[in-house]
Amino acid sequence: MSRAAVPGLPSRYPIGEQLPALYADDDFAQRFTAGLDTVLAPVFATLDNLTAYLDPRVAPADFLTWLASWVGAPDDPQWPEELRREAVVRAVELHRWRGTARGLVEGLRLALGVHAEVSGDGGAAWSGTPGADLPPKSPTGPLVRVWPGRAARVDPDRVREIVRAMCPVHTVCRVEILPGPPADEGR
Repeated sequence: MSRAAVPGLPSRYPIGEQLPALYADDDFAQRFTAGLDTVLAPVFATLDNLTAYLDPRVAPADFLTWLASWVGAPDDPQWPEELRREAVVRAVELHRWRGTARGLVEGLRLALGVHAEVSGDGGAAWSGTPGADLPPKSPTGPLVRVWPGRAARVDPDRVREIVRAMCPVHTVCRVEILPGPPADEGR
């Protein structure tokens, strides 16, 4: 979409009609201001619809990258347009859940169209005794199980990249790629 001069786009605010009466019958003044109207009509149309440009659900597609940069949303040009729009709409919510199991599951679903579940808490341990030794590291961290959803194939490298980016710094998450939903394990 272009916001350049659009042939035949009428101005909602013609300059010639706003000139003093002295210039109302002046042919040169009317033609000159009509030329300015042609140049300014797209600007006025953009300003009149500014709220639509700032709403990711209806903004022009070329504005999505700009809006995504405002809210820190992922913006992959290879994603379908509807997915890019959803990423911008849900950016604040996903930032709120960042570093949690829910945020990880939602982030994987949005970015890759996969289903996921997180088991294990990856919690922290501490000592109430000053100067005490650090507790031993947990031999296992949280387990992230991922299986296909919207896409028929799961890209393990992309999954690991997203998990690494969304897990808390002190946590090492294990990733398991499954061909389908996990079996109910005595829950």
